[in-house]
Amino acid sequence: MAKIEEGGEVHGVYDVVVVGAGIMGSCAAYQIAKRGKTVLLVEQFDFLHRRGSSHGESRTIRVTYPEDYYTRMMKEAYKLWEEAESEAGYMVYQRTGHLDFGSPYNRSLLAVISSLQKEGVPHQILSHKEVAIRFPTLRLPEDSLVIYTSQGGILRASKAVAMFQALAAKHGAVLRDRAKVLRVSPHWRLPDGSDGILVGTGRGSALGKACILAAGAWTPQLVRDISGVELPIKALHTSIAYWAVNKINPDALSPTRGFPSFADYGEPYIYGTPSIEYPGLVKVAVHSGVLCDPNRRSVSPDMEALKGVVSPWLASHFKGSVKWEAPIMAEGCMYSMTPDQDFILDHLPYSSKTEMVGINVLDCKQGFFAQNGRRAGQGRRRETARSQGSLPYLPEEADPDHGISSETEAFVQNGVESLQRDQLGICKSQILVAAGFSGHGFKMGPLVGRVMADLALTGVSQGVPLEMFSIERFTKDAGGNHKLYEVPVKPVPQATIPRTRSS
Repeated sequence: MAKIEEGGEVHGVYDVVVVGAGIMGSCAAYQIAKRGKTVLLVEQFDFLHRRGSSHGESRTIRVTYPEDYYTRMMKEAYKLWEEAESEAGYMVYQRTGHLDFGSPYNRSLLAVISSLQKEGVPHQILSHKEVAIRFPTLRLPEDSLVIYTSQGGILRASKAVAMFQALAAKHGAVLRDRAKVLRVSPHWRLPDGSDGILVGTGRGSALGKACILAAGAWTPQLVRDISGVELPIKALHTSIAYWAVNKINPDALSPTRGFPSFADYGEPYIYGTPSIEYPGLVKVAVHSGVLCDPNRRSVSPDMEALKGVVSPWLASHFKGSVKWEAPIMAEGCMYSMTPDQDFILDHLPYSSKTEMVGINVLDCKQGFFAQNGRRAGQGRRRETARSQGSLPYLPEEADPDHGISSETEAFVQNGVESLQRDQLGICKSQILVAAGFSGHGFKMGPLVGRVMADLALTGVSQGVPLEMFSIERFTKDAGGNHKLYEVPVKPVPQATIPRTRSS
């Protein structure tokens, strides 16, 4: 069962502290707890909040990717979704089939076919006539290249996050929300003498042998504060919309009538799901958005952009079966974009800014000691505190009720200087980053959780090409991984309305 501490404050020592309780952090916490390890999952807002990237009724799940490594990764992701559903006793994945379509000369779409063939994924290339018979409400240009895969469908997004949090708690994870992380400080001595991480929050502080940063669009700021490393991640505000199906045939776009999730690889990239979350409504949105500050953005959807971009697409592609003039309902969401739109799954390196390694003396007082008081110093004499190699707990005279002595301050400074000289590499194995999921990561949440648990507990993970998701790739090329086709998500100025491909 979940560990419920009196007062619900953050404290204790854990194998891993996970920062961010969206789909990635929740899946990582579940994987760690399932392996019998202690884990703390902290979230700055309420659990299941709607200010980030993991909320809402649905996400598309598909195996179709231009990159064969993502197609390969999805094979495992599907299995992990099914395993979690089996353990939870309820479903979050509903299979509907999936359509990808666009110009026959679209390089991304051609690469999708290549990936499916390479990975042996069953699929069908449909002719214009076959599309008209199977999906009579959908109107496509006659020369369209159309790919159908049966594995596609939708994931119940918020329900899925809640499922993984419940499973994590079932295996003993400690969950704390409304606990904004104020500081992540490496090189704190754990009770067993090993090197650890102090995670200070607005509700207290905890220690971990490792820490996973999975805070979505807020991750770059955390990384910058910890190490001075600038992650090339930009937040994008995007809008999700639901449109009314014509009342004459309200079930025309439902999965019971065989209508699938879909993606149009045109300009702009449009995606949608069948009428499943709300009776008589179909979700259709543009896979793009405007740059934003995650701390200051409006959570409201951009209705004008939806009407300017999606409305004409619907009028062109759905034969009047959808009321295209304006959505019935809409909400804002957020992407965390990398330049190549590949994830970041990596250990956090240190930059040359060695001053970022240090631990602020005031943080020592207000962080760990705010929860543990004199207990942190009990049994640890000054000679132990001065041991070289890592920063242990502070000496006994660092009483939170009496301030921090000059001797303690000198001790901390000496420890910092020692770290700067000798131990910058330690944090590479202690602090990890899972970020930059670029609007397509939700479906791989269980796999990302497995990988991050592997890295946090053992330092290695198999089955995923981690070199494609390294931070180092941006030091070799600012654009990241080189691709022979255009990335699907293109940030647009708020006043810019891309044109749709004509029927």
